[in-house]
Amino acid sequence: MNDTIAAVATAHGIGSISIIRLSGNNSLEIAKILSKKQGFKARNARLTTLFNKDDELIDEAIVIYFQNPHSFTAEDIVEFQCHGGKIVAEQVLNAVLDAGARLAQPGEFSKRAFLNGRIDLTEAEAISQLIEAKSEDAAKILAKQMKGELKTYVETVRDDLLHALAYSEVTIDYAEEDLPQDLINQILERLENLYLGLCDTLQASQSRAGLMQGFKVAIIGKPNVGKSSLLNVLLNYKRAIVSEIAGTTRDTIEEEVKIGTHLIRMVDTAGIRAATDEIERIGIERSIEAIEQSDIVIALFDNSRIFDDEDRKIVELIEQYKGEKSFISLINKTDLETKFELSAIEMYRPISLSCKENARELIKVLHEIMDTQNVSDEIMLISTRQINAVKNALVEIKEAKQPLQDQDLEIISFHMNRAITEISSITRPYEHSQMLDKMFGDFCLGK
Repeated sequence: MNDTIAAVATAHGIGSISIIRLSGNNSLEIAKILSKKQGFKARNARLTTLFNKDDELIDEAIVIYFQNPHSFTAEDIVEFQCHGGKIVAEQVLNAVLDAGARLAQPGEFSKRAFLNGRIDLTEAEAISQLIEAKSEDAAKILAKQMKGELKTYVETVRDDLLHALAYSEVTIDYAEEDLPQDLINQILERLENLYLGLCDTLQASQSRAGLMQGFKVAIIGKPNVGKSSLLNVLLNYKRAIVSEIAGTTRDTIEEEVKIGTHLIRMVDTAGIRAATDEIERIGIERSIEAIEQSDIVIALFDNSRIFDDEDRKIVELIEQYKGEKSFISLINKTDLETKFELSAIEMYRPISLSCKENARELIKVLHEIMDTQNVSDEIMLISTRQINAVKNALVEIKEAKQPLQDQDLEIISFHMNRAITEISSITRPYEHSQMLDKMFGDFCLGK
């Protein structure tokens, strides 16, 4: 990492300014070459002209120097804030490259910040996801991650795991020393508390995943109940084809819409019934998959038709998944003569409306459901990588608890080491010397 890297840090296109960023040992020297100026003060904005290698004027720009280690990458950083537009930014970047920098790889600035200890993996992931955040809730969660809240939580868990491992190793290697009599009970108590705490964090993160990725809402029902019409009214434009011909929608249609501060991914599914051909059968299978992958399911029924076996299939799906998903039962086409038997689904407290008129009541209920998943002070895992690491750590902790009954400490230590490795992967790699510090620090052994 001795070379100096450079890249355009702002989005391409027309704007008031563009920022070209350098990081590395030669950043300041390159700034002096382009500006033909000396004496740049750290964190002072300086208006100066910039020249290319042929001494041709490029632009008048603001130059800011960030001296290491007080910068994002913990290296010397220089930012050129030039006039916006593709051409000027490219000219400045080319001049920087001609002066000795090289073009940065995607994510290389953040990689250097991580390698130099400026940020950990949780903060790096938060930065990456904040750039692509699609809702205010996601931005709030990621801002907390960038402040290091998850890092602090992981460090606490790792510290507890290291203590438990140190107790186990001490009992194995220093059995002749004057050690506490209840070490096994202490280890078991620590593991039990850790296990329960990590389970709570995992469950909360999975149940609130919609805050990060957008809530996925599946619309299900038999053919011709108005699923496509409902999608169109929620999107406020005609996205799906609406027809009285059964089976018009043969595949899932997915679109995004914002309700309040929440992003929703609406999925219009194929009508669920006994399929008449192979294509329709595949569409119905995908409808079932959409239910399984959704956070909220809207079960739609037709007010103008009697309750039949196809409606009964929808009720069966509600019963099958109601413990896992939030369901909203909806009776559509209330502008037509009522033939539907309300008693068949009244236990699900259905909403009645006509998609031809409006869906205000449905939007209100959707908003209420999503608001129950609001941002709180609880720690939240924000990526599949983090969730898998916690799942794997939980498996190892569970495996470590059983041998405690037989005081098989070698097996306990094996699983504890693996648990620490998994949980440490969220932030930074685990080093065996950390466990030794706990051993000798807590028990004053080996003196």
